[in-house]
Amino acid sequence: MTRGRVLPPLHRWTEGGRTVRIGGHGVFVRQDGPAHGAPVTLVHGFPTSSHDWAAVVPVLAAAGLRVTTLDLLGFGESDKPRRHRYSVLDQASLVEEVWRRYGIGETALVAHDYGVSVGQELLARNPARISRMAWLNGGLYPDLHRPVPIQRLLHGPLGPLLAPLTTERRFGATLRSVLGRPVHEEDLRDLWAAASRADGHLLAPRLLRYIDERRLHAGRWVPALEGYPGPVLFVWGPADPISGAHVLARIRTRMPEARIVELGPPHVGHYPQLEDPEAVAAALTGFLAA
Repeated sequence: MTRGRVLPPLHRWTEGGRTVRIGGHGVFVRQDGPAHGAPVTLVHGFPTSSHDWAAVVPVLAAAGLRVTTLDLLGFGESDKPRRHRYSVLDQASLVEEVWRRYGIGETALVAHDYGVSVGQELLARNPARISRMAWLNGGLYPDLHRPVPIQRLLHGPLGPLLAPLTTERRFGATLRSVLGRPVHEEDLRDLWAAASRADGHLLAPRLLRYIDERRLHAGRWVPALEGYPGPVLFVWGPADPISGAHVLARIRTRMPEARIVELGPPHVGHYPQLEDPEAVAAALTGFLAA
């Protein structure tokens, strides 16, 4: 039986947001839910966009949360400067500027994939600003991160030559390889549309420098993760070959007080919010609305 669409069409998602100028660049931002609700900020992963959260956001908003989502620089509807030196530290500063623009002080933070590094940097800077922290599959420990073969190639010296060869078909095949459950073709098509808009897929070698940044900043980011004093939730797809059950094993050892929601069966992989949005939304709502 073919699974139906999970995400609303990309155009409908982007119509609900706006572009703001930050540091000379256009940054796509959405706000959902009541203006006076408890703030929560969702940070997406590589190589997709805030549209990843589109099946979860309405549930959080209906629970009375003020939900902020954005496309990081180089992703989705945000600007994609070709010669820019992309940095997780700069992305964290971008999130902080969005908070300033929208009058967001203390906020809960939810992060996935690339976004977990942005989240760890934000925790390292000011843990008191984060009221509670939820993590979805991502490389929280750089020594456990297992990038797929195409990521290794794009991250290497041949990356700039290989990036133009990325097609929708190859993009879809790579995404399917990290999933535990199938995703509808229309959803995959929209994920590709967000990633490839304005030739964004050509930026992959530059964006993948986050792999190096994880190693470089591990001395700050891992203690920020493990030493965070607020409530912590992990919503995890164990079938993820990149950051799956092997990461959960360390989390359970290093952070025994954290709440963990291990998704499945059937098993969930690298994109829990796409593969099992109902379970993710329920876990996040119970945690964030507490």
